[in-house]
Amino acid sequence: MSTTSHTSARNVAIVTGASQGIGAALVAAYRAQGYAVVANSRHIQQGEDADVVAVPGHIGDRLVAQRVVQTALDRFGRIDTLINNAGIFIAKPFTEYTPQDFQDAFAVNVAGFFHVTQLALPQMLQQKSGHVVTITTTLVDQPIAAVPTGLAGLTKGGLDAVTRSLAIEYAKTGVRVNAVRPGVIKTPMHAPETHDFLAALHPMGRMGEIGDIVDAVLYLERAGFVTGELLNVDGGQHAGR
Repeated sequence: MSTTSHTSARNVAIVTGASQGIGAALVAAYRAQGYAVVANSRHIQQGEDADVVAVPGHIGDRLVAQRVVQTALDRFGRIDTLINNAGIFIAKPFTEYTPQDFQDAFAVNVAGFFHVTQLALPQMLQQKSGHVVTITTTLVDQPIAAVPTGLAGLTKGGLDAVTRSLAIEYAKTGVRVNAVRPGVIKTPMHAPETHDFLAALHPMGRMGEIGDIVDAVLYLERAGFVTGELLNVDGGQHAGR
């Protein structure tokens, strides 16, 4: 297939925070399902696969979000799935957060979600089909005393709430809106020496794997009667300890 012409014959996904960890795995998983993918992160670079188009830039910048959405439409002609995976997590006592921490967390977690979701939805509504999936955190409902995460609660809690709001707003349109709430996942973000401590935070006694989150997102992708779902993938954390 030519990489310059577009076709609506196959599905197209947008993935933010796509350069490593969960985001990179989601890009690979959607490609394996036959999707074309528009991949965004701050410094992402174009690879050899012409059906994965890299759009670098900070997703909290509306111009970047516009470029991501427009690239999907120009190159592939549609948007079927938007995965809001870009996120920033800063764990420190609430009184120690700096104004810069606050700005950084809101820019990625809240503004990033707002801009790209608002810009992608009109195309989905025009198609009468689409799926928005946001990666939040199980800590929103089940904070852990050993890990102070007030700023995550403040920003990711809003994402949980807006997932339900948009799911109901668009329930009759063919557009579904869901979220996945991970526990602590074994990614390059966590140094190996912290793994034992982090594993012990989960009732199942281990950290999650990147594949656990990918499986959850792919389940939601196939689950046509599921919307407004906040799917906990957290080794039992949300249930108690």
